[in-house]
Amino acid sequence: MSRQDHIVHGFKATLVARAVYMLSSALLMFLLARYLLEPDGYGALYWAIGILAIVQLFADLGLGKSAARYISEYREADPGQVPHLIRTTIAFKLVVISIVVTLLFVFHERIAILLRDPEVAPFLAAGVLYVVVFSFSTFTQIAFQGFNHLGYSATIKAISGAGRLVFAVAFVLLGLGAIGAFFGYIVGYAIAAAVGMTILYLEFYREYEPATEYEAGLSRRLLEYSVPLTATRSANVIDKRIDVVLVGFFLSPVAVAFYTLGKQITDFVLAPAESLGFTISPNFGEQKAAGQLDQARDIYETSLEQTMLFYIPAAVGLAIVADPFVTMVFGPDYSGAVPVLQILCGFIVLMAITNLTSDGLDYLGRARSRAIAKGVASTANFGLNLVLIPTIGVVGAAAATVVTHSFYVAVNLYIVHSELSLRLERLARRIGLICVITGVMAVAVLLVTPLISSPVMLVAVIGVGALTWAVLAVASGLVDPQEVRSVVT
Repeated sequence: MSRQDHIVHGFKATLVARAVYMLSSALLMFLLARYLLEPDGYGALYWAIGILAIVQLFADLGLGKSAARYISEYREADPGQVPHLIRTTIAFKLVVISIVVTLLFVFHERIAILLRDPEVAPFLAAGVLYVVVFSFSTFTQIAFQGFNHLGYSATIKAISGAGRLVFAVAFVLLGLGAIGAFFGYIVGYAIAAAVGMTILYLEFYREYEPATEYEAGLSRRLLEYSVPLTATRSANVIDKRIDVVLVGFFLSPVAVAFYTLGKQITDFVLAPAESLGFTISPNFGEQKAAGQLDQARDIYETSLEQTMLFYIPAAVGLAIVADPFVTMVFGPDYSGAVPVLQILCGFIVLMAITNLTSDGLDYLGRARSRAIAKGVASTANFGLNLVLIPTIGVVGAAAATVVTHSFYVAVNLYIVHSELSLRLERLARRIGLICVITGVMAVAVLLVTPLISSPVMLVAVIGVGALTWAVLAVASGLVDPQEVRSVVT
């Protein structure tokens, strides 16, 4: 199988499995927001998850990503070291997780008081289980990426999504409320972690004959490379979670519900870009080791063009129909999420580029550079949130996210260009043409948006935008129907 076919196959497998995850997540979001929880309960649930995400980074550090990087390298160069890498990583994780969850259990009530909400204490106590199962569920996904078996990674993610949906809804229906939904998350991640660790042992750990000796200094390098990855992960958490925590701290659980809903919608839209980035990333490390940077550049440029061809029009269209979409799907109680979502549409484009780029930089050995950029952007994001949330409310958190992530994306692209020598003029022409197509599509959608009076009309308006985009994309040569047909089949 050629490298291109391997990427397409991996992308298909990843996209299908992640579609299960995202659809289950979307259905869970819809059921909880529309029928099962009030906005304050919905906000309390995701505020607690945001707080635990910060705890999670201390439990995970950058060990999983570091292990994936060295697994990717050694499974070709020295396969006998792979079992040693897996054992060392798991041992390190068990030590770190044990320390973190012990401290969380001992101090959970004090943390709740510090956050000025004693009602979050039960979530933090149960968070001991959440941190453990989420950590190992995530670790297996990343490890499978290092082995370049992306179907397994996506399958574990799909299992966690389906499990969360089934058990969260079941526990809420049993009358357990938001805490019941939280335990549904725990059960879903526990099942995914159990399946993932079983596959890792049976399909990968036992496949390699351990080397007689563990390579001197490899465990040290594993830890050292985890340091910049930990910094990057910490910055990611600040970008993705600290804003939720600050909204809850300064405002209210209802405001958290509005902000979280906007973020969750953007996450759903971003699933294809995340899948593509996850698929192509290991190839960059392999091609750099083989001295085939031209091929890596071609893959990245093509992926970036196709990603922007989809996400620029999608973000603009979503911003236009955000009001009827939110109020019709989730109810008028969530109308406060509309301006948040409209601002975050800019974040959709930025995050699509990030999803395509960030993992690849780690495999190219530029984790430290990315970590520095992410640290600066996240620090600025934290500072802007402190200023804007008390000043202009929940939309301030969304604005801070867009502004600071713009800087981070610019630096990422600069680093990629320094590694792969991107053909900037060609990329600029193609993306400029995409923007022109988007402008025409936006006019078409704006003209028919006043007609939206029901969910059926909303779907029809979205269809008008999609049809306009498709016709223009094919007519301009940005999309070749034959290539699309070959990829699908």
